[in-house]
Amino acid sequence: MEIILTQDVNNLGHKDEIVKVKNGYGRNYLIPQGMGQLATESNRKVLAETLRQRAHKEEKIRSEATAMAEKLAGAKIEVGAKVGESGKIFGSVNALQIAEALKKLGMEIDRKQITIDSESIKQLGTYSAGVKLYKDIKATVEFEVVAE
Repeated sequence: MEIILTQDVNNLGHKDEIVKVKNGYGRNYLIPQGMGQLATESNRKVLAETLRQRAHKEEKIRSEATAMAEKLAGAKIEVGAKVGESGKIFGSVNALQIAEALKKLGMEIDRKQITIDSESIKQLGTYSAGVKLYKDIKATVEFEVVAE
């Protein structure tokens, strides 16, 4: 069964892609959840017209994401955390704190776009995080955890 995705689905595809899925997955999950629609001939024509109109807008978004990736690569971020006497952090550093630090530098990034490479950050030091800016445009951000 071929489905036209109406939104991004993890491990399957991005919005407006035609993907091949098993019948049960398409009929029982994707279509009822509003994540996709059947890839009939009329839906394919509507999709083709939509993609043709959206191509210009997508190029603009892609160039902005590339510019943001270059800006992020050169950024130096410091995340403050409360530290005990042994140098261990109370709690851990998460994506929300990194997003707030980026916001202070004038870069508006949603916390859901940030993935921290380490499982949990509980020590002072320098770490890296991945930022997904667009479908295939990703940037790596280096940040330093410092004592407050």
